[in-house]
Amino acid sequence: MINNISKLFILSISILSATLITGPAIPDLITTFSGIFFLFYLYYTNQYKKIFKEKIFIISILFWFYLLIVSIFAENKLLSFSDSLVFIRILILPISIYFWVTLDRKDLNNILLVIFLCVVFVIIDTLFQFTQYNSEFGFGRDLLGFKSNWYGRLTGPFGNELIPGAYLSKFSFLGLSFLLIITKQNKFKNIICVFYLSILGLTIFASGERMALATYGMGLFFLLIFFKNRSIFIISILVTITLILVIKNFHPSYNDFNIIESTPYHLGLKVEKNFKCNNDKLSKCTKIINLQPSFTKVLKNFDKSPYGEIYKLSFEMFKNNVLVGVGLNNFTHLCKNDLKYKKIITNYVCASHPHNFYIQWLVEAGVIGFFIFIVYLSYLSYFILIKNYNEYSLFSFVTILVLFWPIMSTGSLLKNWNGIITFFIIGISLALTKIKK
Repeated sequence: MINNISKLFILSISILSATLITGPAIPDLITTFSGIFFLFYLYYTNQYKKIFKEKIFIISILFWFYLLIVSIFAENKLLSFSDSLVFIRILILPISIYFWVTLDRKDLNNILLVIFLCVVFVIIDTLFQFTQYNSEFGFGRDLLGFKSNWYGRLTGPFGNELIPGAYLSKFSFLGLSFLLIITKQNKFKNIICVFYLSILGLTIFASGERMALATYGMGLFFLLIFFKNRSIFIISILVTITLILVIKNFHPSYNDFNIIESTPYHLGLKVEKNFKCNNDKLSKCTKIINLQPSFTKVLKNFDKSPYGEIYKLSFEMFKNNVLVGVGLNNFTHLCKNDLKYKKIITNYVCASHPHNFYIQWLVEAGVIGFFIFIVYLSYLSYFILIKNYNEYSLFSFVTILVLFWPIMSTGSLLKNWNGIITFFIIGISLALTKIKK
């Protein structure tokens, strides 16, 4: 019976990257039951001593215990304790993946295959939606029938979620590692990899997700510097830039408007769209659309932007709760219910989290929790680059960089989808280091 359950566990982990496209519900069920089974398996097979030798497991458990203890000092203790309690399922995920897939190399190959196929599907679906554009209504439906509620943004196959770029950037270099594994002896290996990376970069750009594009570009430059076959990344960067310049010049979404007003506020870019009238094709009609401000506009007026106010609020909360923080998921609670924090948000509603992993741990877990988180990331880097270095370690490390680059806006690790995709990728990155030359 235990062997049959083990096979089910491996199957569910293998398709996790595909279920992440469907939303948070199915991945959360897989993560929860996989964690429970993993702990039961260790006890049943008397292998729990083996897992206690892994420092990443020890750090994860210490981090979890600290989050439970710090809930005692939270403003909303129940909210903090409940979120801390269930966070264990996400912390256990990479450890269970590393344990299982290193038992059989075929399992890792299958997981990487599914990741690669999912990346390819998201690229095809998102680019198809990119071609379904008209100036009056924005981008049309994707292959699955999804359409964005936000003018000018792509959903890909993610329903109403505007995350195809983030999904692709996070999985991009794991998909590349799969390509390098299966094309190792193929004379067209370089061409295949350049095509993959270039189309990937184009799709991320088209998605309009600036942070996804920035982290993907950072990953390419990192590999350009440190990977032995630099030609793949030099050509990929040049081809990607060329493709971006082409669509910027010829795709109508970049050329069918006039800027009326530009401010750093949320939806602060007001443009006038021009299109042919339905009733009179010879005449031109116009439509006023509010879009997200340009990146440079936000940087020049950062204090007036949504992120400026969120980070200012975060700093005030941290100053008042330096040691242990305000408690998990208490950021929004305090913003809405504490007048001294509520008045800081003047132009926007309270955000659900601080929009940066590092700031979130400082605010909600204090300097102690932040320190443990840094120890966790530092050990991941040591484990990948020094302790278990192999020819795929660079892809693991650059993937970790994409996930945890400090100077960027992020989701919350406490939220189901974002937490699961992050720690699932950590698990695969750890497993890649076990591939023998």
